[in-house]
Amino acid sequence: MVKKTQRLFIILYLLANSNVWSAQAEAVEAMPASLFGYQEIQKQNLSLFPQWLSVLERHVLNLKDTGSCKSTKFNQCHLRQWQSFLKGIKHLPVGQQIKQVNRYANEKEYILDIENYGVADYWATPKEFLINSGDCEDYAIIKMLSMKWLGYDTHAMRVVVVQDTNLRIAHAVMAIERDDDILILDNQIEEVISHAAIFHYVPVYSVNENNWWMHVPN
Repeated sequence: MVKKTQRLFIILYLLANSNVWSAQAEAVEAMPASLFGYQEIQKQNLSLFPQWLSVLERHVLNLKDTGSCKSTKFNQCHLRQWQSFLKGIKHLPVGQQIKQVNRYANEKEYILDIENYGVADYWATPKEFLINSGDCEDYAIIKMLSMKWLGYDTHAMRVVVVQDTNLRIAHAVMAIERDDDILILDNQIEEVISHAAIFHYVPVYSVNENNWWMHVPN
């Protein structure tokens, strides 16, 4: 996972275990243990996540782009191919849509941001990911925006940054609420599975278009 995300992980971890955070948390309603069995504290200020806000803004601009399909960089046809795929699965039951979206994204090659963009941390739009491939958060982003395109409730989906205790690295996945469960779409796991079946991820924070959440131990 990217260096900036790792730094944010450390900051949030320290806050979660500090008296300062505890005092602030008293004024915020903590939800019952849910994602990966951790307590959630919901916040609304998304300004802490400029990369995420930038992705959402650039994605809207990408969708409006009418550029040529002949360009070797940010080719508009990649978006059309993605949307054609989504149109082809729109008739399927939601459970099948989720599986197909996960498979479609996971077929792309994993490439570090430093190789793609020359920087340690870059959150890519679906269009950029389809052209250049990407790393873990890029898989999660295209999966979430794919389900949004298919009409799924944006409040029921999140990009989740976790600490992988097996590999000892930061990682990102997509979480989607479905049938009283939270399903995880992960580029490291072929199948879509329940969060309750995963024991090596410690959630740090999660974010969607509406809110972000801090995750703290019980």
